[in-house]
Amino acid sequence: MSSNKYIINVKNADMPDFMQQDATECTIKAFEETNIERDIAMIIKKEFDKKYSPTWHCIVGKSFGSFVTHETKNFIYFNINKHSVLLFKAG
Repeated sequence: MSSNKYIINVKNADMPDFMQQDATECTIKAFEETNIERDIAMIIKKEFDKKYSPTWHCIVGKSFGSFVTHETKNFIYFNINKHSVLLFKAG
């Protein structure tokens, strides 16, 4: 995994630092596996469902709007290069 080619900028987070680190590392891993946004989101969602119990939701893209309700301490929104990632737990 070559994290040097990825620039990550956390825009908003309500999540412990260790989970933020996990989210960014998982995202880098997903980008290393595929360039299809839907598949990247699926990889991240499944990993967080497995590690931190369901139900996580993940959106990956270059342009989207959102307004979501999330469980406390289970939300992160960040940029990775030209993509944005929204990851949150609800339900």
